[in-house]
Amino acid sequence: MSDPRSRLGSNIGWLIDDVANMSLAAESPLHSSSSSDDLAAFIEAELELTSSDTSPNDQLDDDEENDVEEQRIKRLKVESIKELQGSVMERNQENIGIIGTSKNLADEDSCPPHPGFYKGLCLRCGQLVEDDGPMLSLDYITKDLKLGTRESDRQRKADLKKLLREKKLILILDLDHTLLNSTRLVDVSMEEEYLLSQADSIKDDPKRSLFKLDAMHMLTKLRPFVHTFLKEANTMFEMYIYTMAERSYALEIAKLLDPEKVYFNCKVISQADCTQRHQKGLDVVLGAENVVLILDDTEFVWQKHKENLILMERYHYFSSSCRQFGFSAKSLSELMKDERESNGALATILNVLKRAHQMFFDPVLGTDLSSRDVRQVLKDIRREILQGCKIVFSRIFPSKSEPEDQPIWKLAEQLGATCCTDVDVSITHVVSTDAGTQKAQWALQNEKFLVNPRWIEAANYLWCRQQEEDFLIGNSRNT
Repeated sequence: MSDPRSRLGSNIGWLIDDVANMSLAAESPLHSSSSSDDLAAFIEAELELTSSDTSPNDQLDDDEENDVEEQRIKRLKVESIKELQGSVMERNQENIGIIGTSKNLADEDSCPPHPGFYKGLCLRCGQLVEDDGPMLSLDYITKDLKLGTRESDRQRKADLKKLLREKKLILILDLDHTLLNSTRLVDVSMEEEYLLSQADSIKDDPKRSLFKLDAMHMLTKLRPFVHTFLKEANTMFEMYIYTMAERSYALEIAKLLDPEKVYFNCKVISQADCTQRHQKGLDVVLGAENVVLILDDTEFVWQKHKENLILMERYHYFSSSCRQFGFSAKSLSELMKDERESNGALATILNVLKRAHQMFFDPVLGTDLSSRDVRQVLKDIRREILQGCKIVFSRIFPSKSEPEDQPIWKLAEQLGATCCTDVDVSITHVVSTDAGTQKAQWALQNEKFLVNPRWIEAANYLWCRQQEEDFLIGNSRNT
């Protein structure tokens, strides 16, 4: 039999050391090199150890087959857990040459500390442990899988080495309003009803982007360019889905985005996996924070990881999405329009990701990749966007507030602009919503740019300086 190490990867060598005498039923078709996939492959192999007692030639009706299959699965899980414990204990005995003695090696002293657990059993010694302190639950990889703090940290370090060898980073992807837009069937407006028949007529088209999820009573529209985005991003990143939606929905959407399980495999994190209410965190990701980039349309949920975040312009395809965020205008679907693929949000962000990847792995910076931080790379890219712009704000902030504390002031500085409180000859832009203010009139008289705040916001979303003519005060498209 081939060496299990070569099949499962070096990141779980501690598992192979202690269960080397186990026979793995079949090689697991791994789709990525990440720690989470390696762990999932190991557990799946364990659940395949025992074959079914039912002959393939037996003729059973549908109900009987279902009953037999259900019982077989239950028996497999119970027997595989027993075999896991028994095999690990036997291996430990062989290692110290006391097979046949009465000493029980599965005690706390034989495994300090326990690295993690599967269904309550220590992954190293096989002991059943009821409580062993704080544990990181990784149900999204395999149900009932938990790792201790020390082991999860070790996994991240091991994963970092593998990623850097392969010249890859980690990319966390939100679903709704980032990669797609979904609506309940009952929320489809009269002007959108044409989509229902359209979804039925194209259901056999492999290139379709509109899906009717009957089991969930939902309609889902993939964002233009999403398939090209995922294909190209996959060459540079290990990718995770991370959504605040329920797991059933997340898995269903993952099938639409990745039917062959090339991109995500088991790396689908949902609401139930979050360790803090209403917050997403990198604590459940087996990857080092200095190599993680996040794409999400909501900044609030990433309070601890804002420096890793690339904020996405929301994709509002359905009318229910517009209403949810207080927009009174017609939706893209009601207008029978969509984002452009060539220069839409995902195409724009893909270029940013390519730039960040290139800068992170730039050989001119030396060979020590472990000391680099993609968060700093992201800051450097952002500072180039409005570099050379010197901005004064007029009637944008409350009169008694400190301008330097206002979000749009901070955003402009993050984009590389210099912000001032008074006008002088070096000022390039006056940002206001009122063309009648003294500073706005000064800008017009001195042939300076007079733009509304959307000019800064658009530069932030689109990662490049925008044409000022498109953001003049009073321009109905941008106010």
